[in-house]
Amino acid sequence: MSFFTSTSRPEHISTARSWAALVCLSVLQFFIAVDVTVVNVALPSIGDDFGVDPRGLTWVVVGYTITGGGLLMLGGRLGDVFGRRRLLLIGTAIFGAASMMAGFAETFAVLVAARLFQGVGEALALPAAMATIVLLFPEGRARTRALSVWAAVASCGLVLGFVLSGIITEHLGWRWVFLIAVPFILFVLIATVILLPGDRKQERAPLDILGSILLTGAPLLFAFGIVEAGEGMSWLPVAALTGAFVAAILFVGVERRAPNPVIPLAFFRNRTRVRANLATALLSAALSTSFLLFTFYLQNGLGHSPLEAGLLLLPLAMALIVAVTVVPRLMGRWGARSCIIAGLSFAGAGMIVIGVAAQLDAPAWVLIPAMLFIAAGMGFGLVGLQYAAVTGVTDDDAGVASGVQRAADQLGGSAGVTVFVGLGFASIAHGVSPYLLSSGLAIIGLCVAAFVARRVAVSDEHTTEQGVNTEA
Repeated sequence: MSFFTSTSRPEHISTARSWAALVCLSVLQFFIAVDVTVVNVALPSIGDDFGVDPRGLTWVVVGYTITGGGLLMLGGRLGDVFGRRRLLLIGTAIFGAASMMAGFAETFAVLVAARLFQGVGEALALPAAMATIVLLFPEGRARTRALSVWAAVASCGLVLGFVLSGIITEHLGWRWVFLIAVPFILFVLIATVILLPGDRKQERAPLDILGSILLTGAPLLFAFGIVEAGEGMSWLPVAALTGAFVAAILFVGVERRAPNPVIPLAFFRNRTRVRANLATALLSAALSTSFLLFTFYLQNGLGHSPLEAGLLLLPLAMALIVAVTVVPRLMGRWGARSCIIAGLSFAGAGMIVIGVAAQLDAPAWVLIPAMLFIAAGMGFGLVGLQYAAVTGVTDDDAGVASGVQRAADQLGGSAGVTVFVGLGFASIAHGVSPYLLSSGLAIIGLCVAAFVARRVAVSDEHTTEQGVNTEA
């Protein structure tokens, strides 16, 4: 899969047209990023409408990220085989249709299904959009600027999702959290047809469809098993968890024999990459858990409205913007490993504050230090881990390395919400503060991540050399 395939820009595409295409694709990137966080503040309202508890509401979050992360590698490969423009249109159309489906959902099951399809759309469209940008801009300053814009839009989408969710849910209702994206998605579809040239004939190569299905099915079965286990042991969660284990084993077997595997197993011979991606998954698990705990505590615990909750999360949003701006510059001085450890420590401190604040029924302002710690944890930790995960890549495996890192981020976040929040708010944990239990589980995960990260071997002298790329 070639996320960062380096080929020349089509000669018949003008610079102005390339930047117009970037604007179009950035709109898509913004709403894909927004949909990761925008549902958080709306979750209590969704739960009230459908009569679903916080444990069940985790599916609204994980359904999107599991399918998106699990099919991401396949999406990139499909773009290489069938044409990126074609996959971009198909993925964007699926994302838009799923957004409408979510907005008009009459049952909770339909809403979850819509979120799954949104993830499918993301997995098809995002790699194709990324590859298109790389191909439209020549290597050097122009490409760096384009990728910087692309990354900045993604960061803004993640951050603004919290605030937008509160405003939209309060004044229009939670359904418009999904419906508001539809006209913009239509704009992207029309602009893509007009601005981007048709696909050239692609060399057909075998696709690892079975491997991709297993890569997505394993975490889905795992999530279902954990959520159902929260209601007490029965045959259903046992069967789901067994199925997840079997799917994982089969995935390894399929990848060994596949002529063109979605993730070559040889890729994992590099221990630094393996450790970095494992730590990424554990850190993302804690960060995703913190986002949900902030939302649940502000609305369900303290009784704030969605708008008030969104505004109260502004310190988190502003701190995230500062973190993703400052940290890449600091990494050249501190080194990747120091940034990673600092990020994990900050995230752990944030989880402690959340658990203690909820246990003491503290007012909202007590959560501000937690928000600052979580933002710093995200900035320092994920930037450092992203660098470590792609250390030593070549032209042959750069795309795979980038795809695996993003998949680890998304699937780790999904697993965290499923395990930490699912078990924390489960009925079998009655008598224990759900916020304290969820925070405690996340802290354990961060401790494991810190142990793993200490053994990440990254040459700090290369960190400075890669500073521009990391910042972009």
